[in-house]
Amino acid sequence: MNESFALFGLNTTPLELLSFVLSVATVLLNIRQNHWAWLLAILSSATYGVVFYGARLYGDMGLQLVFITVSFWGWYQWLHGDETHDRLPVTRSSRRGLLMAGAGWAAGFAFLAWFLGRYTDTDVPNTDAFLTAGSLVGQVLLSRKKLENWHVWIIVDVLYVALYIHKGLMLTALLYGMFVAMAAVGLLAWKKSMGEDGSAAQAMVLK
Repeated sequence: MNESFALFGLNTTPLELLSFVLSVATVLLNIRQNHWAWLLAILSSATYGVVFYGARLYGDMGLQLVFITVSFWGWYQWLHGDETHDRLPVTRSSRRGLLMAGAGWAAGFAFLAWFLGRYTDTDVPNTDAFLTAGSLVGQVLLSRKKLENWHVWIIVDVLYVALYIHKGLMLTALLYGMFVAMAAVGLLAWKKSMGEDGSAAQAMVLK
């Protein structure tokens, strides 16, 4: 699964290609607020963990393990996560929630940058740490169906494109370029699924 081959002029491996397909399907289902997205997220995280290990992106590799754990929690939240244990609606984060998200991102970055720089042979400890911490924040917001998760993913995915080009993971760089556009679509779609006053609504979008 690790033998390289050319696909439309891009060097890739069967495992990276599989991860690509699963990741695209995951985001498409997230946009539609379909809970089966979490199953595909678990599978894509497992395969991408192996890909990132081979590229010495240890922060991203560890992130996939966290994603697998968080995905089980997110799956439950989407199905039974509101106060009535009904399907979780889309809502906006409070100011306190946004401050906590920012603080968590900063703290995660500081710890991961130190850990990766000291205990691994990665050549991009700061970049890997910053994007890993941001991805964790985005995943938690996504799990709670907070609209702002899409803002986080847009920022993170733009920077990931540059990182994966640097690492020679061209198909994954293309994937994250697609993720930027898909996150923008997700942001608009989730806004439409909310009430005019920003209150929660259960409407599905992009059917």
